[in-house]
Amino acid sequence: MGVYLDAATAAPLHPVARQALLAALEDGWADSGKLYSQARRARLLLDAARASTAELIGVREDELFFAASGTAAIGRAVAGVVAARRHVGTGIVHSAVEHSAVLKAAAAFGTPAEAPVDRDGRLDVEAFASRVLAPAVVLAAVQSANHEVGTRQPIAPVAEACAAAGVPLLVDAAQTVSHEPAPPGWSLLTASARKWGGPAGVGLLAVRKGTRWEPGDDPGPLDLPAVVAAAAALRAVRAEAKADAERLSAFVDRIRAEVAATVPDVEVVGHPTDRVPHVVTFSCLYVDGEALLHALDREGFAVSSGSACTSDTLRPSHVLAAMGVLTHGNVRVSLHPGVSDNDIERFLTVLPRTVARLRAEAGVDTL
Repeated sequence: MGVYLDAATAAPLHPVARQALLAALEDGWADSGKLYSQARRARLLLDAARASTAELIGVREDELFFAASGTAAIGRAVAGVVAARRHVGTGIVHSAVEHSAVLKAAAAFGTPAEAPVDRDGRLDVEAFASRVLAPAVVLAAVQSANHEVGTRQPIAPVAEACAAAGVPLLVDAAQTVSHEPAPPGWSLLTASARKWGGPAGVGLLAVRKGTRWEPGDDPGPLDLPAVVAAAAALRAVRAEAKADAERLSAFVDRIRAEVAATVPDVEVVGHPTDRVPHVVTFSCLYVDGEALLHALDREGFAVSSGSACTSDTLRPSHVLAAMGVLTHGNVRVSLHPGVSDNDIERFLTVLPRTVARLRAEAGVDTL
């Protein structure tokens, strides 16, 4: 089956999630809102999943909502704040490197304004704080860590700026919630279960008490077995997080160093140290990114481009463009706990010769 190196998009289903999913299919198929015995069993499963997840995130159970995906959670968060604070305005301030789900929701429900980032992808806090002070701003959105390059964002000073301006802060914690506590100071927080080895079709939205937010229309019935499996997987990965993070971070350090040393005309992007432990992205000059991904796939490696958030649009990554780095020939490697030393060794052997071959075929190997 090859080596899967695209966990930042979707991690492989955790064994605990698989077990919980199969068990929940037996007892969690009924409508948990009904009163008969099958429904009451389903409700017990839902309540247990909510309690477990709320504890791990650090919120009250009545502050946590499940959604059909991380994207749906973001949309509900943004729409609910704009609806509740429309008397103030519709301004939404976000970093220039937010996930496309945030950009689309901000454009759909409000009037977005971007704050710049530096070449490592880190938010300019002063510029962000000045934009939050605008009179019609009703929401700010900053990810805990970038999906494409792994750079962590300075959530603490961002939260201080939002609190001073009286603006609620939405944090997309999809890349961090599985291995560390949620950052402080947020008003709304979202995440996606498939990022931590839960099944697809489960997103999380947490809304702190006191945040002006309207829940909107009933989003419809949940996939209860998937919710149960997501909660079980989150508890399992949190228990393994420290050891996994240390091992994966060492792999990322090695990839960053060896790619820079063995592949000519390459730029390794993202902050070198203040980053999540499982993501590394690099850009290869004189190489077509799509061709490189296909070539690596034929060698048995499933990776994505740096434009992970916009791969369906065939446009260069807005994240890399905002950082001012190369926006073509991009490869994002994102690791999961099942990746082995041998996998990394083989990838670092295959990559340089694959890049060299593609450049030779394109006639640019002597540039």
